[in-house]
Amino acid sequence: MRLLLLEFFASLSSRKSRLQGRNSRAATTVSGTHQRALLDTRVWLSVGCHTQHLLETSLTEEWVPSWDTYHGQLCPSDLYRKVFVFRKDPSDAYVVLKTKLEQPLQNFTVCLRSYTDLTRPYSLFSYATKAQDNEILLFKPRPGEYRFYVGGKFVTFRVPEGRGDWEHVCASWESATGIAEFWFNGKPWPRKGLQRGHTVGVEAAMLLGQEQDAFGGGFDLYNSFSGELADVYLWDVGLSPDKMRAAYLSLRLPPALLAWKSLSYEAKGDVVVKPRLRETLGP
Repeated sequence: MRLLLLEFFASLSSRKSRLQGRNSRAATTVSGTHQRALLDTRVWLSVGCHTQHLLETSLTEEWVPSWDTYHGQLCPSDLYRKVFVFRKDPSDAYVVLKTKLEQPLQNFTVCLRSYTDLTRPYSLFSYATKAQDNEILLFKPRPGEYRFYVGGKFVTFRVPEGRGDWEHVCASWESATGIAEFWFNGKPWPRKGLQRGHTVGVEAAMLLGQEQDAFGGGFDLYNSFSGELADVYLWDVGLSPDKMRAAYLSLRLPPALLAWKSLSYEAKGDVVVKPRLRETLGP
């Protein structure tokens, strides 16, 4: 499939060159509106995503194929070796995560990697329902401390203060026992009890970079994230210790509700996707 697409792009580029020469000669006799119609080449492709993508090549502009959206419909993106960069501090930017939850969560695991020099409080992952804005929340109130919320209640995990390195965290919870697990840079912290018997609702707004004080909004800019985020995952099960370590090491992982290598998302505000500049794994 990749080879066929490369051949297709090469042929389309060649066609662009031929049309550029022909249209430059005809440009003086064709109106601007009609010229634009001649210069636009639209190609329909079916490439997964359960929809068709529209590639528009404007021969008056630089041609850049886009595989992320089709008529406003989001498609999964492979973000391997890429990061979200939240550029401002404080910031009103955030990333909306898209997935379809079919039933309430009795168990879950959320993992992500962050890189920042912030010393003020900030939110990493926020999962809100209309009934509870802190249904699931990963929050860092100060250096060396994480708060893990489920159903509006939280437990605290204290970790070594950062040395300017990436920090990888996984938080896991199970309703039957109320056990909350927290893994920091591939190592488990002492387990704690949290919201035994609770059920996490399914009609949810999931965001990176902001804490929701209302469903999908109610942000406090001074709890916003500034820096880089990567390797975001959400499972509807508690991961085994081996898989927790695999997440830290960026090894093969089980299918997930949210997966970094097939992430459906929408960036809002001043947040961009860029290549990763340095190795994320700790010592």
